[in-house]
Amino acid sequence: MRILLLGGTSEIGLAILGALRAPADTEVVLAGRDEQRLAAAGKELPYSVTTLAFDALAAESHPSVIDQAFAGGPVDLVIAATGVLVPQDDIDRDPVLGARMIDTNFTSHVTTLLAVVGKMRAQGHGTIVGLSSVAAIRPRRANYVYGAAKAGLDAFARGLTDALAGSGVRVLLVRPGFVTGRMTAGMVPAPLSSTPEM
Repeated sequence: MRILLLGGTSEIGLAILGALRAPADTEVVLAGRDEQRLAAAGKELPYSVTTLAFDALAAESHPSVIDQAFAGGPVDLVIAATGVLVPQDDIDRDPVLGARMIDTNFTSHVTTLLAVVGKMRAQGHGTIVGLSSVAAIRPRRANYVYGAAKAGLDAFARGLTDALAGSGVRVLLVRPGFVTGRMTAGMVPAPLSSTPEM
């Protein structure tokens, strides 16, 4: 089994990998920006791990990144966990931060997953897991730009699911609520908060 984690240091993404109980000979590719953190994360996983340079904001490089991820053979599972959370107050002061967050949380998923779909269609199977958010359903005043980006991801994933009917490729959209972790550090936890492992 081969797995690609886009956003290779994502706490939720790594928790999913840790909980999978995949076969011992599973190969994992962690794709992200920070080579040291990727290497450290790989050491915590019970699988053979390689790392791949991936910048969510460099859209022109995404097809090449996916080519590299699939170069070692078919990829059975792609977890799309790339994401950032910029406080709304910061975006209000600097709207460019909002654009970057949308590019990371939405646009990068479109460019990478369309490339993934091409590969998975050719191999005749695969599962894509997209990490969205409950904010896609109910954006609040404190995070409405973040919610808008996740709503875009939701719509994309639903349309992709329909487009892949009969192809052997499946899409699973996950909408966690408030997750306490690196991304939400310093924020007041919402009711019914969870952790990446939950």
